[in-house]
Amino acid sequence: MASSSMLKLNAASSSWIAGHQSFNQRPGSAGPLRSRRVSVIRAGSYTDELLKTAKSIASPGRGILAIDESNATCGKRLASIGLDNTETNRQAYRQLLLTTPGLGDYISGAILFEETLYQSTTDGKKFVDCLRDENIVPGIKVDKGLVPLPGSHNESWCQGLDGLASRSAEYYKQGARFAKWRTVVSIPCGPSALAVKEAAWGLARYAAISQDNGLVPIVEPEILLDGDHPIERTLEVAERVWAEVFYYLAENNVVFEGILLKPSMVTPGAEHKEKASPETIAKYTLTMLKRRVPPAVPGIMFLSGGQSEAEATLNLNAMNQSPNPWHVSFSYARALQNTVLKTWQGRPENIEAAQKALLVRAKANSLAQLGKYSAEGESEEAKKGMFVKGYTY
Repeated sequence: MASSSMLKLNAASSSWIAGHQSFNQRPGSAGPLRSRRVSVIRAGSYTDELLKTAKSIASPGRGILAIDESNATCGKRLASIGLDNTETNRQAYRQLLLTTPGLGDYISGAILFEETLYQSTTDGKKFVDCLRDENIVPGIKVDKGLVPLPGSHNESWCQGLDGLASRSAEYYKQGARFAKWRTVVSIPCGPSALAVKEAAWGLARYAAISQDNGLVPIVEPEILLDGDHPIERTLEVAERVWAEVFYYLAENNVVFEGILLKPSMVTPGAEHKEKASPETIAKYTLTMLKRRVPPAVPGIMFLSGGQSEAEATLNLNAMNQSPNPWHVSFSYARALQNTVLKTWQGRPENIEAAQKALLVRAKANSLAQLGKYSAEGESEEAKKGMFVKGYTY
């Protein structure tokens, strides 16, 4: 059971959140907090374990490898190197990644798709055991994808709350110790108040259910790169979204010390005429985080969102040039895998070279987490952007 001291956790966070006014509230109207109190966040049976898991993932010089692409998306990746989208090929690729010797030196957690969580190597060793042997925490994607949001500006909402508690309990039994739920916000589409509120509420309900079943929730409202807007507009939307997210996290009694965040970096839209430097991106991103994220949160694990491998690493490095209130690290998919996939080409004789390519990228981001990365010697492949308009995961 959780220690009694946990009953005092988030006192500062609750005070912080009590001052937040939902952006949906009309100026001059009676605030929603006048008629209800912010609840005291209660300790649960998994609280001590949640804190331990979150701390392990948010450990110095390490970050998250995201390989939780749906079967359809994984199929697109395989097709890019001429492979059919079969379970055998998906298993072979993920075995290459998860059995890389020394991966745990740089990677603290791996987000898996449900299929992968239950798979084993061709030698019969469970993938979750491969991860544990490298001191890597197994994680699981739990959302059921995006669908159109009626009444919005052609926006989406994330489904998957139905049955989430029972699925989470089964994932825990299988060895998962953290979870991921990705919803998105589109700046060109507004975003509408409805879409932002739906994203925040869904993330909060998911987070509460995950913690109740022993899984540290990664909270991910991805602000898509699509659009030609300036960086100032991204900052405005990001502050709006994260204010709403933390309001509802508090309303749902989520223990802030037992969550991780997976935000987008604050950048200009991908089609904006001027690119921002890593220093500018770091300045705007850290400004947003310091305004919105309580220091009780242990880790910020950035998504790459279509940036090139080198860009994602440079931007992370710029954010770690001075101390932060939280562990500032990475949770990358394409920005760790792109060169690996192209090196492998589906050929057994290329496995070792592909694994070395993974370690190169993992080490680069490990150094960036420590603020010690240099882009000198980066390959041209690593500098190629991977933005896809309207990208689906």
